[in-house]
Amino acid sequence: MTSALTLIFATTALIGVVGSPSANAATLPVELGAAADFAVLAGTTVTNTGFTEVDGDIGVSPGTAVTGFPPGELTGAIYSGDDGPAVAAQSDLALAYGDAAGRTPTGTVSGDLGGTTRTTGVYNSASGTFGIAGTLTLDAEGDPNAVFIFKAVSTLITAADSEVNLVNGAQSCNVFWQVGSSATLGANSTLRGDVLAFTSITVGAGIEVDGRTLAINGAVTLDTDSITASTCAEPGELSISAPETADLGTARPGGTVSANLGPVTVTDERLLSEAAWTATAVATGFVLDGSSHTISNVNVSYWSGTASSTTGIGDFDSGQPTADDAEIINVPRTAYSLTDGIGNNAATWDPVVTVQIPLSAVAGEYTGTVTFSVS
Repeated sequence: MTSALTLIFATTALIGVVGSPSANAATLPVELGAAADFAVLAGTTVTNTGFTEVDGDIGVSPGTAVTGFPPGELTGAIYSGDDGPAVAAQSDLALAYGDAAGRTPTGTVSGDLGGTTRTTGVYNSASGTFGIAGTLTLDAEGDPNAVFIFKAVSTLITAADSEVNLVNGAQSCNVFWQVGSSATLGANSTLRGDVLAFTSITVGAGIEVDGRTLAINGAVTLDTDSITASTCAEPGELSISAPETADLGTARPGGTVSANLGPVTVTDERLLSEAAWTATAVATGFVLDGSSHTISNVNVSYWSGTASSTTGIGDFDSGQPTADDAEIINVPRTAYSLTDGIGNNAATWDPVVTVQIPLSAVAGEYTGTVTFSVS
């Protein structure tokens, strides 16, 4: 009578090569330079009424007057007049304003943006002004580097209770409002992005600005508001995880053992505009505990099956979608891949490993390793 064999499968996860984030090819962000440190920046005065929360610096230059703090809450510092940071910020703001104003439009739209959805691009107003009544939706279409630039020859005026809504990965740090004269934000509204005004900015009562209010020549007026200098999300890594162990079961020589390993997951947090990766699997031979007896890795086959879940935009493809597609993994085989991806994404699958037991195999407990990697 022949004894049975038990195979215990250990898996190892490796982290592959991490790419660098890429900016959106069509529209690049406006570089703010030293002005990026400021949530509020004015040319003549900054005036506040009520309890306003400012996350970032407040500056005025060449003017010197900042009034209304306290009350309020300020996480940064106040700079005025000839203070170096305020002077540098105004200098860089002028450059940023000129950059935005000089961008070639990708579209000319109605001045009333409320009730519309816009994708990445540089937008001119047909009337020379922009207004928001209701909700403006900015859709990044899965690209966290998508940039939105709105160019108004004269004014930006938002209605009370209006809102700028960001979807599908859009970030406030990549939204810019270039205003040829002055901006007026209506009470209890929400604006996302950086306002670059040539003259002045009036922020009505109870407004949330997820971005910056930056005026070159005139005043910035606040009234019980919340202004947060937005920052772009930091890119993460490309990684893969797999179960540490899996028991394939027991079989006699000449038979097979087969089992799911458990979930394998690739997570891509690189914030790429053009994302792609390939995950591979390769097996060692199985070694009998405490001996030199080995079942060769040419007896080990693998199939990924279809993904149990995917997130993000792109084409997810299994290396072996069905059992009939199983491959011997004595060399690295494609387990799963992503092409034509945009932004963050992830995929999870539960692969099956099968081992053919040779007739010459000696009874006992064998251990082997499958190594997963992604790049």
